Amino acid sequence: MRPLFHPAIEDVRPEAILHALADPSRAAIFAKIMRAGCVEACSALSAVGDRIIPKSSLSNHFKVLREAGLIRSERHGVELRNYSRWAEVEARFPGLLAGIINAYASAVGTDARAADTAGPR
Repeated sequence: MRPLFHPAIEDVRPEAILHALADPSRAAIFAKIMRAGCVEACSALSAVGDRIIPKSSLSNHFKVLREAGLIRSERHGVELRNYSRWAEVEARFPGLLAGIINAYASAVGTDARAADTAGPR
């Protein structure tokens, strides 16, 4: 298997974060991982709203989030476990992720605001 790329926090760029979270599906996936702290099965994140994301698209979404420095993925057998890198990114770019996630939460009318769910996990 090919190794997974995870940028060092010093190499994470705000434009990569903005690109990764510009897609509403990726923003929703990241918000779910952030709230859970760790998601053991990628398929647990395949439902976004009332639609199901195909496996091939879901894999690409995880790759973009991982390479932007937002998540860390670890192989456990045939599964990938995905962890939020919220605390690391927040320390490097204070308030960036909370602002983006809160904006999405406001747009979709949910009360799952980043300020309520954020923090080191």
